[in-house]
Amino acid sequence: MTKGSDNTGLLRLGVLISGSGRTLMNIHSLAAAGRLPAEVAVVIASRRCKGEDLARGAGLKVELVPYRKIGDPQMYSERISAALDDAAVELVVLAGFLSMWHIPPRYLGRVINIHPALLPNFGGHGMYGHFVHEAVLAAGCKVSGCTVHFVTNQYDRGPIIVQRTVPVLEGDTPDTLAARVFQEELQAMPEAIRLFAAGRLTIDGNVVRVRPA
Repeated sequence: MTKGSDNTGLLRLGVLISGSGRTLMNIHSLAAAGRLPAEVAVVIASRRCKGEDLARGAGLKVELVPYRKIGDPQMYSERISAALDDAAVELVVLAGFLSMWHIPPRYLGRVINIHPALLPNFGGHGMYGHFVHEAVLAAGCKVSGCTVHFVTNQYDRGPIIVQRTVPVLEGDTPDTLAARVFQEELQAMPEAIRLFAAGRLTIDGNVVRVRPA
């Protein structure tokens, strides 16, 4: 893989958001501080949201591609892909993106997502945000965490890159568990980006092999 089509040597990221933008801003802050070998080439928002405002405030290129306004799933997916192509994106990061993007073949193996549970448990359609943490608590799990995985066109079924764990404590609520998991998300996503940027990831069926540094 050749990094940095703009000759900076940095991996060009396209970050897709629908909400608060916390994961996006964590990535951008680390990149700006020289702690991540990447740059945010474009942010694509599926709706007006806080993350869009934060991205614009940080001087990032933002494309608003509202699903509700476009309506047609195929046309919507083509708009997303075209915006990524225009920005010469090398890796796509789904950071709380809640719309359906049908990933074209040219982007398979180049899209990653972070999920607030230990996949393959507590994944699939409708499992996002507090719904995940509520399900973890209802199941009586003693451990939870987060998963960064390659994205396919099946919800939460792609090969796992990184997982980090947290204990589930007595008296936890969805909010307290979510806060603890999110602290691990702040570590897991940059770790996965670094591995991809270094060319250390190989997909073998549904298993990710990580080459030693």
